[in-house]
Amino acid sequence: MIIPIPSGPPDERFLTHRLRSTSLAGVIGGLLAIGIFAYRYYITDVWSWDLFVVAATMAVVKLAAMAWFRFTD
Repeated sequence: MIIPIPSGPPDERFLTHRLRSTSLAGVIGGLLAIGIFAYRYYITDVWSWDLFVVAATMAVVKLAAMAWFRFTD
């Protein structure tokens, strides 16, 4: 198998795919953190501050970015 070596700047498709995959990974990671936090809280009765902070930070950053793009675009 021959692996292609990029010879110039990446094209639009590559940048769009990278943007979409990074966004999807962030959303899935946030949902996983919320899911693990909910499991630990409701099943084992343990409040996990670390997972709560991760989920809350992701939610705040997402909402702040949405507001920033809404008012500056």
